[in-house]
Amino acid sequence: MRVIAGTAGSIPLIAPKGYNTRPTIDKHKETLFNCLSDRLYNAVFLDLYSGSGAIGIEALSRGAKSAYFVENNKEALNCIRANLKKTRLSDKGIVIGKTVESFLVSGAPAADIIFMDPPFELRKEEEIIPVIIREKLLKEEGIIVCECLKDGDFSGLDNLGLEIFKEKNYKTCRHVFIRFKE
Repeated sequence: MRVIAGTAGSIPLIAPKGYNTRPTIDKHKETLFNCLSDRLYNAVFLDLYSGSGAIGIEALSRGAKSAYFVENNKEALNCIRANLKKTRLSDKGIVIGKTVESFLVSGAPAADIIFMDPPFELRKEEEIIPVIIREKLLKEEGIIVCECLKDGDFSGLDNLGLEIFKEKNYKTCRHVFIRFKE
């Protein structure tokens, strides 16, 4: 696992041991950031369920102004801090050791891009997206990107004033890009 591009391009990253985190593979990460490239410069980026922090670090490396890494696993938090230090991006990364739910309701900043990659089996996107909207954490032109199983359910988006505007499907998962309805 490595940073693909930007100021920290090619720097290898560490991930927590075991199966508690599931790093996004480089091929999927590259596709994701090709889709986000025109939105990254000077963006506020929320990396929810951060794991190793690889997604938020990639965003910082490619020009995001700041990234909030939200994770409650102690080993993962240590990896995020080590990866930020290794990439010399610590000054732009804010590491939050809380559950995503408690972070979102405790004064989290409004963001341009919110990336969430919860454990697939928990299907948290169904309960987290309404909290993001209720707490007004998505800027007007902002987007939410969910990494989820192929059968993830987003049927409630319409009731929140949201729409899916892009999807990238992979062998076992997909990236779902969500924005306010136009």
